[in-house]
Amino acid sequence: MNQAGASPLLVVGGGIGGLAAALAAARAGVPVQLFERSPAFAEVGAGIQLGPNVTRVLQDWGLQQGLEAVAAYPDQLVIRSAEAGTVLGQLRLGDRAKARYGAPYATVHRADLHGLLLQKVQTTTDAALHLDQPIIGIEQDGRGVSLHHADGRQSPGALLVGADGLWSRVRQQLLGDGAPRPTGHLAYRAIVPQATLPAALRCQNVVVWLGAGLHVVQYPVRRGDWLNVVALVEDRLHGAHPGDRSGWDHAALGEDLQRALVSATPQLQALVQSIEGWRLWHLQIRDTLRSAAQMAQGRVALLGDAAHPMLPYLAQGAGMAIEDAQALGQALGDGGATPATLARYARARCQRNARVQDRALRNASIFHATGPVRWGRDLAMRALGERLLDLPWLYGGP
Repeated sequence: MNQAGASPLLVVGGGIGGLAAALAAARAGVPVQLFERSPAFAEVGAGIQLGPNVTRVLQDWGLQQGLEAVAAYPDQLVIRSAEAGTVLGQLRLGDRAKARYGAPYATVHRADLHGLLLQKVQTTTDAALHLDQPIIGIEQDGRGVSLHHADGRQSPGALLVGADGLWSRVRQQLLGDGAPRPTGHLAYRAIVPQATLPAALRCQNVVVWLGAGLHVVQYPVRRGDWLNVVALVEDRLHGAHPGDRSGWDHAALGEDLQRALVSATPQLQALVQSIEGWRLWHLQIRDTLRSAAQMAQGRVALLGDAAHPMLPYLAQGAGMAIEDAQALGQALGDGGATPATLARYARARCQRNARVQDRALRNASIFHATGPVRWGRDLAMRALGERLLDLPWLYGGP
């Protein structure tokens, strides 16, 4: 439980990373005050993949049973050609992942994982959660840190963690490095009940369709009852002038995606045509981490997308935020709520996060390759199979 009378750790952001940070800190005996700018805790309707490196942490936090109630556990990762439909490579998950890494490979709806973390924080910790609390600034000195709220109030604490996402206000106060930059890649996302799909289109594995300048990923969520589909497309027409098209007419979004997949195999085209309610995001990014000072300075640290946003081509964005939270909790447990603790946390996480950022960037080129690079990729995948697709450095860590 929390140390009586101790100055709290302030957490800005109530998403997956912020709640994970609050849980990990509370488990280390540090009092927590979390501030979320929205009037309610919520997550967008999209799925995420959780490798064994992530589910292992969730197991350590006592969330295994809760995760099993909402997640799906695919038996395979299957890589296919988007045009020909042929299998390029496969990786066994299921029991093999548990035997090899001590934890399963899971796929889950973001809102379900968020809900598990929220419930765990509320029922097993003394962390104080504050909604409808936008912040306008932070101050720190040798004695502590202070959070400035939009209504003029201030909240003092010992340390502060910015887990407020890609457009982090805490990051701008700490680093002042401006806005993230557009990548020219679009993410079309949809989630649909499997029972509404033709039987031939239902899926209980992770399937990745690789095409020229695009790829599509599908996998089950909600114990396999729903199918999450995401198409990553290089935006040749609009990439130079990114705008917020999340409010576009959903039918029009579907038509755009169908045009991008005009050369795809009939099965993939049928899947896209059978889904309504697409949402669209322009993917943004920052430069890869170069030093621990970009994750912590003095009494302020960054976590998750606020520290190291990454492209979704390694399916580890949420995973790295959860790993960050675990490392933060370990540092707090070892050294208390001091600036040296945050420096130790940043050093522990910087290189691994940078490696994942770089690998995701590299995968973007490999997944969307054309010409000789594509031929070489397909040949290597067919020849090496699991040896190429398995990632012991990632799944066996941190």
